Amino acid sequence: MKNSLSRCPVCDQPLTITRLHCRNCDTTIDGHFALRTFDQLTQEQLAFMETFVRCEGKLNRMEKEMGLSYPTLRSRLTDLIRAMGYEVGQEEAAAPVMADDERRKVLDDIAAGKISSEQALKLLQGG
Repeated sequence: MKNSLSRCPVCDQPLTITRLHCRNCDTTIDGHFALRTFDQLTQEQLAFMETFVRCEGKLNRMEKEMGLSYPTLRSRLTDLIRAMGYEVGQEEAAAPVMADDERRKVLDDIAAGKISSEQALKLLQGG
């Protein structure tokens, strides 16, 4: 049996289920039924979710298995969370990541004694 479609192949709008049928007793129910959350996910999102569960939610294990970087996996997880209708946690609104050369300068400054470890930590955390 094929998976149900969640979007119209012509106009890409959401589809609704209007008929349910029991093969055993031949009962048919007509109406408008919502798709389940998982039915609305793409095949790629379902495959990602299966790998996520198999790897017990550990993105570092997924990096090895899927051959993808942590940021790519994190982005796909965020997309999956949103596709399932949930809000993404507060981590998403974190400060921008410091560039490698800026981070190196902070580490060089602490090594040279120009700044304290507290100052370096504050700079590295975007403060």
